[in-house]
Amino acid sequence: MKYFVTGIHTDAGKTVVCAFLQKALNADYWKPIQAGDLDFGDADRVQAWSNASPDRFHPVRHALNTPASPHYAAHLDGVAIRLSDFSLPETNDRSLIVEGAGGLLVPINDRETITDLMVHLGLPVILVSRHYLGSINHTLLSIACLRQRGIPIAGLIYSGGDSPETVRIVTELTGVAPLVELPELEVVSAEGIARLVENFGQQVSAKLL
Repeated sequence: MKYFVTGIHTDAGKTVVCAFLQKALNADYWKPIQAGDLDFGDADRVQAWSNASPDRFHPVRHALNTPASPHYAAHLDGVAIRLSDFSLPETNDRSLIVEGAGGLLVPINDRETITDLMVHLGLPVILVSRHYLGSINHTLLSIACLRQRGIPIAGLIYSGGDSPETVRIVTELTGVAPLVELPELEVVSAEGIARLVENFGQQVSAKLL
């Protein structure tokens, strides 16, 4: 199975969830666009946290120097990002986790957004939410956007913290129940991700594989 992981906003916890999913599903990982942090980007973090072998990681298609929206970072680098630049890597029948950049409507050029990239790649989406004031609105808007574009929602993962009322009302209004609610890690590390997989990995893999 192949999934596109996106978040309700930039700091929702996508990369932590990707490390958890890669280890839990024994999946490959691909970050199509990395904006900033080129010395130690999201792929490096996922590899450090999941302890997966380097051959499970596929090359970034656009590595941009500035930590900014991809459309602007690409402009600063003199690069033009096009949907035709992207095709799914060969995984030899292994599962694949694709991590987006920012939220759903982050622009990748002057016409298209991360949502257009999702449609182009044709993958179901795992949406990462996080408990904070305003997260209900952001979660509902993200689900509405995905449905408006006809993008299948494979599931919703809450990353960090505990808010039963948020989970209840989002489920009630959308019918999207969480795949899992991951607790906050005091320190994100390989040991922490391993604990998450030990405690919640089977629950998620049973739903996704």
